[in-house]
Amino acid sequence: MSDTNIDWQTTPAALWRRHRSGLRAIRRLDPVDWSDLTGIDLQKQALARNTERFLAGEPSNNALLWGSRGTGKSSLIKALLNRYQDQGLRMIEVDKDDLVNLPEIVDDICELPFRFVIYCDDLSFDVGESGYKALKSVLEGSLELPPENVRVYATSNRRHLMPEFMNDNVNSEVRGGELHPAEAIEEQVSLADRFGLQLSFYPFSKDIYLQAVDTLFPSVPDRGELHLEAMRFATGKGVRNGRTAQQFYRQYAGDPRFC
Repeated sequence: MSDTNIDWQTTPAALWRRHRSGLRAIRRLDPVDWSDLTGIDLQKQALARNTERFLAGEPSNNALLWGSRGTGKSSLIKALLNRYQDQGLRMIEVDKDDLVNLPEIVDDICELPFRFVIYCDDLSFDVGESGYKALKSVLEGSLELPPENVRVYATSNRRHLMPEFMNDNVNSEVRGGELHPAEAIEEQVSLADRFGLQLSFYPFSKDIYLQAVDTLFPSVPDRGELHLEAMRFATGKGVRNGRTAQQFYRQYAGDPRFC
């Protein structure tokens, strides 16, 4: 591995690159700011509290942010790094297909004087994939306990990270008055259960969506026209969420009506 080339004192984040079998320092971080994220205040508070405990060396959890697309899951983790990197938080992004390398990555950072979040974006597994086994060992350890300076923060559209089929429920049984889930369901749930902090994200209501738009257009005098155009845009997209608000901003920033 090539993490020895990374100066973690000055580098807040890195990516695992399969073709070079090592880490590449990120030089241009997404500048998303904590205060820019609206409509997810409860999720922000919970993740901030967990991260602050982690940075302080107190008990903390791995975190799974799951739910509807475009609702701020990935942006929240990026903003988290921008907020806490001066307090020693470091982040390593690992693609799902590279999770087999996760134990080696963790081995090389477990004794460094920084607190690392392993970031897995859009995490889910299909039938027959085995990468989740390496993730399980890092989340809870095996014979060796997981390192105290490493946590995993993942985002996913799936609550249980694994595909769920109707047949799995059919194979469940009731014995002695108690429901015993089928083995397939136990397997699905067992991975997600290893994330002690699970935060759910849902599509924005109209009010929350317009609040996000207002944050992006703070100086517009005619809110009525702005909101009307923003709702038309969301209707065309078929969804109201933070991503739609950002896309609306990119399309209409500089429009004379909204300057």
